[in-house]
Amino acid sequence: MAHFLIVEARFYAHLNDMLVAGARAALEDAGHTCEIVTVPGALEVPGTIALAADAGRFDSFVAIGVVIRGETYHFEIVAGESARAIMALTMDGIAIGNGILTTENEAQALVRADPAQKNKGGEAAQAAMRLMELQEAYRV
Repeated sequence: MAHFLIVEARFYAHLNDMLVAGARAALEDAGHTCEIVTVPGALEVPGTIALAADAGRFDSFVAIGVVIRGETYHFEIVAGESARAIMALTMDGIAIGNGILTTENEAQALVRADPAQKNKGGEAAQAAMRLMELQEAYRV
């Protein structure tokens, strides 16, 4: 049994509720436990994971959030920089399943967040579990 941290960027509450439900169900179905911490937006997710990883209380992490394209360039920055920072942490050996959705509109996000449809929260948890397994397999 492993202990996971779900880091949730709580900008779109109704969508995040679905993503978190999917992630939590996947983890619990596999016999793992989890905690959830909420941050304001997707840019705060990687920093929170880095802080929590340094604390050493968690075996793996699930990043949850939704970034929907708007009328400004801000979408590009938030989507790109949050993904870049999560990838950098992953390359440093932290097992992270990235469930931060980047969509053109809310309808796309809804389909992807809903556990009864695309279940991207559950997929992110599955990725986190697999990366944790690989981390353990390759640990020297």
